[in-house]
Amino acid sequence: MTDPAPLRTPPLEFELIDRFGPSLAHTRTGTEDTGPPDRLVKTHCCFCGQQCGMQLKVTANRVVGVEPWYEFPFNQGMLCPKGVKRYLQQSHPDRLLTAFTRDRAAGGGFRPLGYDEAIARVASEIDRIQRSHGPHAFALLSGASLTTEKTYLMGKFAHMCLRTSNIDYNGRLCMVSAAAGNKKAFGIDRAANPWSDILDAEVVVVAGANVAECAPITTNYIWQAREQGAKVIVIDPRITPLARTCDLFLPVKPGRDTALFNGILHLMIANGWVDEDFIATRTVGFGDVEAEVAPWTPARTAEVTGIAEGRIRQAAEWWGTARTSFLLHARGIEHHSNGVKNVLSAINIVLASGRIGRPSCGYATITGQANGQGGREHGQKCDQLPGGRDLGNDEHRAYIAGVWGMAPDDLPQPGVDAYEIMRKAHSGEIKGLLSLCFNPVVSLPDNNFVREALERLEFFVAIDFFMSETARYADVVLPGSLQEEDDGTVTQVEGRIVRINKAVECPGEARQDWRIIQDIAGALGRPQGMTFASPREIFEELRIASKGGVADYSGVTYENVVEHYGVFWPCPAETPPGVPLPGPQGTVRLFEPDAWNPIAQGAGPFYFPDGKARFNVTPYVGPVEDVDAEYPIILTTGRVVSQFLSGNQTRRIGPLVDNYPEPRVELHPRLAQRLGIEDADWTTVESRRGTCTLRAAVVATIRPDTVFVPYHWGGRKSVNQLTIAAQDPISKIPEYKVCAVRVRRAHGPPSYADALEPQQ
Repeated sequence: MTDPAPLRTPPLEFELIDRFGPSLAHTRTGTEDTGPPDRLVKTHCCFCGQQCGMQLKVTANRVVGVEPWYEFPFNQGMLCPKGVKRYLQQSHPDRLLTAFTRDRAAGGGFRPLGYDEAIARVASEIDRIQRSHGPHAFALLSGASLTTEKTYLMGKFAHMCLRTSNIDYNGRLCMVSAAAGNKKAFGIDRAANPWSDILDAEVVVVAGANVAECAPITTNYIWQAREQGAKVIVIDPRITPLARTCDLFLPVKPGRDTALFNGILHLMIANGWVDEDFIATRTVGFGDVEAEVAPWTPARTAEVTGIAEGRIRQAAEWWGTARTSFLLHARGIEHHSNGVKNVLSAINIVLASGRIGRPSCGYATITGQANGQGGREHGQKCDQLPGGRDLGNDEHRAYIAGVWGMAPDDLPQPGVDAYEIMRKAHSGEIKGLLSLCFNPVVSLPDNNFVREALERLEFFVAIDFFMSETARYADVVLPGSLQEEDDGTVTQVEGRIVRINKAVECPGEARQDWRIIQDIAGALGRPQGMTFASPREIFEELRIASKGGVADYSGVTYENVVEHYGVFWPCPAETPPGVPLPGPQGTVRLFEPDAWNPIAQGAGPFYFPDGKARFNVTPYVGPVEDVDAEYPIILTTGRVVSQFLSGNQTRRIGPLVDNYPEPRVELHPRLAQRLGIEDADWTTVESRRGTCTLRAAVVATIRPDTVFVPYHWGGRKSVNQLTIAAQDPISKIPEYKVCAVRVRRAHGPPSYADALEPQQ
C-alpha cells in the first residue's frame, strides 16, 4: 500500500487554524441576557475532578449561560472562571458538525465525509489491520473526562469487540501514581475522606497541588479550616496563591518529595509523634520503614530538598502533634519517575500518625480530570476490568466474561500504557489507532516523537468535538459530543458518583460518543454486547459488572444519585448476613474502624485479607534527568487557572484566553539577572529533546534554580517538546515535573518557519 506518512503530516498550521481554529468565542450574541431561558438543567462542570454542580441555561437547543446550583453540597454555587464560561464552547464556530477525511487538495487538508461512509471506512480499516497483522495491531486511546458509561463501553469495545490488549487512557498522565500508591498502601484507589472532613482539621498539608488555580473550590475548604485555627503547610517549588496565605511554606526542589517525607517521618519517630497502637493493630511493615528513614536526619533532608532545616522540623512537629489532620496531594508529587514512591512516602506519615478513617482525619489525592476517578475504575486502563478488577487475574476474567457472555480465554491479556502504545506505533508494531477525546500531540512528553509515531500509522481515526492538534494527523475525524449533549455519571474527587444531565442535542451530524463506538462495532459485524439504547442501559450493566469488585457500584441507581446529591462508592447491592449495607449516600468515609469490605471480610477496614494498611519502604531516588553543566536549570510544568489540560476546549473560550493568552517562562529575578533576561523578553528554553521560545515572566515566586512553563498549548508553544519521556516503573506516569534545560535570552519571537507545526 502507499506509504501513509506523507499524507498524515498536517498542512501548514495557519491553513488548519483558518478552517478549524482555535478561534475565540466571547459571547453568544443575541442569546445572552435577553430574558429567562427556556429551562435550567442541573448538571456538573465539564473540566476538573471537583465536578462542581451548576445549572445550564438553555434556549432553543443552545446553552446560553450558567446559573449557580446552591443546593449541591460540594461547591454550594461557587464556580471558578472555567466553570462560569464553559457554556461558550457549545455552538462554537469551530465545532465539528460532520465527519472529515484527509484530503491534501482541500482547504485545511480535510474534506467533509458523510457519517455512514466515515463509519464504514473506519470499520473497514480496523478489519483490514486486524486480519493482516493480528488483533493487537489496532490500539485505542480513551479519555478521563468521559462519563463512566463511556469509559466502561470503551473497555468492553477493546476487550470484547476488538479483542485487543492495547487500550489505555489519558489518566495515565494524571492519576495513576496516586492510584498505584493507594492500592499498595490501602488496597483501594479512592479519596479516603469527603472534603467536609478538611474543615475541622488542626493541620492541613497540601503537597504538589496548586489548588487555587487547578482546584479552586478546594481552596475554600482549606481557607475555612484556617479560619477555624488550622495550620496550613504547602509543599511546592513555587509560591502558589495558596502558599501566599499558608502558615508554613516548604519550597521543595523538584523531584525530592520522597526525601522530604522520609525526613518528616524520621523526626516523628525520634520525637515520639507516632500512634504506636494504630501502627501495631492496624498496619504492617512499619519496622522496615523505620529503618529506611533512620538516616534521613534534618540536615540530610535539608541538603537534598533545598528546604531550611528549621522549616522541616516545624512541619514535622505540627503534623506529628496534631489531634486531627488532612493531607492532600496532586500531580506535583506524582508526575515523576519516582511518583509512586512520593505518594507512598506521603501515606507513610499519615499512617504513622494514625489519623485516618475517622472524622476530620483524612487523606486524599486531588483528581485532575472531570472523571479522573470514575475513568480509572471500569476497564479502559490497559490492565483493568470493570469494578477495579485486574485483567490478568483469572477469577476476575471469569466473572466479567460471564457478564459479557464470552469465554474467559477470549479476553486479551493486559496491554501497555499510553506512551508505550506510541512507542509501538513508532516501531511499526501497532498499525492502527482510534483516539477518543485524547490529545497526545500536546499532552504527551517529548511530543516530537509522538508526531513521528502518528505519522507512521497505517490508519488513524480521531473522535472529538473540535479539530485538536492530534486530530490533524487523523485519516478520518468523527464528530463526537460535548458533556452537555449526553447523559451519564461521573465520579468526582471525593469518590461521589454524580449525574450528568443532557441539556441539548448534538448539532449537525455529531453523535454521542457511545453511539459512534457502537456504530463502528455494528459496521465491523461484531455487534454482540454493543447494542445499548441509552447511557442508563450501559450503567445497569456496569452495576452488574462491578458487583463484588473493589469499585462496587451495584447498589447505585440514577435515582438515588439525584436524590442524595451523589452516592459514594463502594455501594454494594448486598452484603453478607449481619453486615449492614451502606447508607443512602454509600460509603462516605473509608477505613472507619468497623467497616466491612469484600477483601478483608471483616478482618479490618483496609482492603487486604488481614484488613491492615501497608507501610511501604520508599528509598529516595532522584530524577532520571538531573541538572549538569550543559543543562544547569530545572524545568517544571503545570497549569494556570484559565486553561485546562491540552487546551483543546479552553483555548477557544475568549474570556479565558484573555486572562492568560500565551504560555510564559517563569523564572526568578536572580536567575533572570544572571542570564540578562528582563520581564517580557523573548526567552528560549532548550532541553536535549527540543526548544521553545516564549515571553519571560520574571517572578519572585519560584525557586532560583527552576523555571516553570504551563503545558496547555500546542505547536511551537508546547512545553512538551522539552519534557522527558521517563516513566515511573510502576504507574508508567511520565516525569513532567523535572527535566534539565538551559535558558537564554532570544533575539526575538520565533521565526515564520518556527510558527508552523513542528516537523522532524
